[in-house]
Amino acid sequence: MTDAEQVSTFDVGRLAQAVLDQVGTVVVGKRAPLELVLAGVLAGGHVLLEDLPGLGKTLTARSFAQALGLDFRRLQFTPDLLPADVTGSFLYDQRTADFSFRAGPVFTNLLLADEINRTPPKTQAALLEAMQEKQVSVEGVTYRLDPPFHVIATANPIEYEGTYPLPEAQLDRFLLRVSFGYPGHEEEWDVLRRRMARRQEEAELKPVVNASTLRAMQAALENVVVEDSIGRYIVALTAATREHASVLVGASPRGSLALLLLARAIAAFAGRDYVIPEDVKAVAVPVLAHRITLRPEMWLRRVDPSFVVNEVLESTPAPASGALPSYAARPAGAHSP
Repeated sequence: MTDAEQVSTFDVGRLAQAVLDQVGTVVVGKRAPLELVLAGVLAGGHVLLEDLPGLGKTLTARSFAQALGLDFRRLQFTPDLLPADVTGSFLYDQRTADFSFRAGPVFTNLLLADEINRTPPKTQAALLEAMQEKQVSVEGVTYRLDPPFHVIATANPIEYEGTYPLPEAQLDRFLLRVSFGYPGHEEEWDVLRRRMARRQEEAELKPVVNASTLRAMQAALENVVVEDSIGRYIVALTAATREHASVLVGASPRGSLALLLLARAIAAFAGRDYVIPEDVKAVAVPVLAHRITLRPEMWLRRVDPSFVVNEVLESTPAPASGALPSYAARPAGAHSP
């Protein structure tokens, strides 16, 4: 990486706010969920947008792709979609009398997997290797996906007819799950006003950064310090989900890692290169709620997994320590050489 491609932790926060400002000109009044989506991308993960139709899920993905200067493809998941429609396939070329590989839409920087729960498990699983291993295997041949590579998937939480719920193993691959909710009256009027002002349906955003700068921002997050007591607090939160009376299966260690990665991104947004307990608390629900399987009787009582995570947050004491992290004995605020 050249000097021009290196950014400081402070620059990460500054550039992130500029990206959010740009996206916020189109996706109105949803700053907190947008911060979570961008944090998921900066942390190197994938994001599941689960919300009702018409609340800006597809618009959000497209807007972030434009503001981040990323190659973007949208794949509409349907019941008849095949794995090869995601990954690509070998086609016979009559000119060369040989088979050549035609890359699928997964070969991009930002893939929008629209309505991912409308396609059968076999096709859903085609994304698993790409999401986790950053590679695709087709007929015994493995192809690497060029970084950065991120999946933003959308799902409708209320329509169950003709859908295939994501299995826990695939839900666990998403760094976090985000919902937008309905806008307020003034926010909704602002959406209409901006639509009339631009005089066209599609909104075009100018890129704030590019793929190279995004990778540098992601690398800069490695300089964000996580002190030992914060790390143990993360582990305690995740472990508490496994011991909760309402939970059948709690969050895995992958949940702890997701908390760590996202808390560092939130700290950078705030202009810090060290994590505080509030950073962890800010991402606990979107990180852990979709990784929890409730006991059957809890579904009958309409208990929501996010309620369990909030109970865990209330019952787990947060640390108050100024100690140095054991993995890097340097003062908070100092950068790695």
